[in-house]
Amino acid sequence: TFDNFQYVKDDWGSGIYWSKHYVFAGLCNDALEVYGKIAAPDPVTTTLAAEAHFFRAYAYFDLVRTFGDVPLIDFKINQPADGHVAKSPASDIYDFIEKDLLFATQHLPPGWTGFPGRLTVGAAKTMLAKVYIYRQKWGAALSLLQEVIASNQYELHSKYWEIFKTQGELNKESIFEIQASKKAGDGDTYWSRLGQCQGIRGSGDFDLGWGWNTPTESLVNSYETGDLRKNATILFSGQSDGGTETGGYGLTLPNLTNAKYWNKKVYNKREDYLAAGLGTPNNEAQNTWVNQRVLRYADVLLLAAEAANELGGTTNIDNATKWVTQIRKRAGLGDATYTTQAAMRTLIKKERRAEFAMEYERFFDLVRWNDALAVLGPLGYQNKHRFYPIPQGAINDNPKLVQNPEHN
Repeated sequence: TFDNFQYVKDDWGSGIYWSKHYVFAGLCNDALEVYGKIAAPDPVTTTLAAEAHFFRAYAYFDLVRTFGDVPLIDFKINQPADGHVAKSPASDIYDFIEKDLLFATQHLPPGWTGFPGRLTVGAAKTMLAKVYIYRQKWGAALSLLQEVIASNQYELHSKYWEIFKTQGELNKESIFEIQASKKAGDGDTYWSRLGQCQGIRGSGDFDLGWGWNTPTESLVNSYETGDLRKNATILFSGQSDGGTETGGYGLTLPNLTNAKYWNKKVYNKREDYLAAGLGTPNNEAQNTWVNQRVLRYADVLLLAAEAANELGGTTNIDNATKWVTQIRKRAGLGDATYTTQAAMRTLIKKERRAEFAMEYERFFDLVRWNDALAVLGPLGYQNKHRFYPIPQGAINDNPKLVQNPEHN
């Protein structure tokens, strides 16, 4: 339904997406209600509140990008009727997100001792800058991104393929990633379905997942010759997995007929399940320890380049060219060159596609660039598909909630 833009109002997947994001935001609301009752909160407590503000903003950013106008609930729900709230305009949701993230930028630390992966001010600034980019607030975005760059806390990981392996978790490029763990004794506490949903759907040694979110032919053909990201991103049915220098294991995939290509960024061996003490792979074991990389330093560089190019001027043009070159050099490609603003814009779009392929950015990028109709139209996309329909279950539960007009 999603690949072919045949959205339905009672799709179970979008229903879960809606409800779990509101559960997530609700947990943040609960914490922030407690915080609001403290007369003189100490710095540690304020940092905890900053984390709640960040995560609430993160939840609403997903919601507003996916559904457009949505109910804004910024208070604790004590009984079901409290959640009967009408939709707010998307612009109001974005304003709310910005306020949450501004609080986070003011009260999160630059780093943590003994808490790897915990939220930092760098994550908050990057997230807020991304929101600004979506709203075309180029100057505000560039200022924040340059602060992240100047902090010298982050750098591009030298081996692109390694970013997505266990040994690449929380490396110097990682700004924010959702952590997961699945080993004997964990139970159902720390695991994630991310890798399971997208692992190879095969049998035997290649019974690695459900096989969702597979690369397209268009993506496969989009890479420049020599781009190291291609073989670190895509697995080919019936071919070698590329070996250890591309994130493979020296195995040959079977000639699977259900898909020609697979997401290599969640690729692990079946033996890894057994080594973790999980026994025979099953629905609770397949790839369920894979971290989700949400914000990487590469995103900082490409968003900064995009903002700088839109603003123009000699310094900004030079910086944009320098930042895109850093991305390309890591990918084994030549320097970026500037000829015109339009040409640089095209190059940045191309680099974002290659850099973040299979990382859930492409669709939203196409929509915000107003490129979705041109690129996805031949696949059945219409302008109304920029947003999903509001799940029917949510409308049934909330008498004040109405369907997106384009999906009535």
